Amino acid sequence: MLGRLLAAATAFIVGVISAGGYTGIVVLMAIESACIPLPSEIIMPFAGYLVYRGELGLIGVALAGAAGCVLGSLVAYAVGARGGRPAIERWGRFVLLGHRELELAERWFARWGRATVFWARLLPVVRTFIALPAGIARMELWPFVWLTFAGSLPWCWALAYAGFKLAENWNEVHERMHGFDTAVGVLVALVLAAALVHRLRALRTDRRPHPPAL
Repeated sequence: MLGRLLAAATAFIVGVISAGGYTGIVVLMAIESACIPLPSEIIMPFAGYLVYRGELGLIGVALAGAAGCVLGSLVAYAVGARGGRPAIERWGRFVLLGHRELELAERWFARWGRATVFWARLLPVVRTFIALPAGIARMELWPFVWLTFAGSLPWCWALAYAGFKLAENWNEVHERMHGFDTAVGVLVALVLAAALVHRLRALRTDRRPHPPAL
C-alpha cells in the first residue's frame, strides 16, 4: 500500500515538473507548504535532474521552489489566522497533521518568534507546518513572507543541487555499484515510507482518549 502511494506521488511529481517546468515546481512546492504531504525531497532533486539535462537552470529552479513555498505557506498562514488551533485540530488529520507536529511548531515559534519562520524552513518536517502557528499568532504578513522565502531558498537550492550532482555522477556511480542501484531506490522508498508510517501512528495516538489531569 505504502509502496503504491509513494510510486504514485513520485509519478505525479515527475509528470508535473516535466510538463510545467518552473511553473510545475511552484505548484508542487506550494502544495507541500500548504501542509499537504508531498515531499520536497522528491520534488527538488528531480528538478535538479532536469537542470543536469539542460532543460532548466539551477537558480531558476531554486527561485521557483522558494516562490512555491511562499504561496503554499500563505494558505497555511490564512488557515491559522482565521480558523485558529481548533480548526487545525479538527481538519489536520486529513493532511496527516497531528497534535505533536503542531505543538512542536508552536513551541519553536513561542521561543524564537519571527526567526523561527526562517530557521524552521531549513529543517525537514517542521518546515512544512511552521506557517500555522505564525498565522495563529497573527505575525505581521510581510516579515512572514520574506522570512519564508529567505529560509526556503537555500533548502530548495541544496536539494536541487543534490539532484544535479547525482545525475552528473550517475553513470560513474552506476558502473561501480552495478546492480545496487535498485537497492538504493528501495532504501529511499523505505525511508519515505517510514516517515509516512510515523505520521499515521502519531495521528492514531492523537485520537486516543487521554486520562484526565490530576
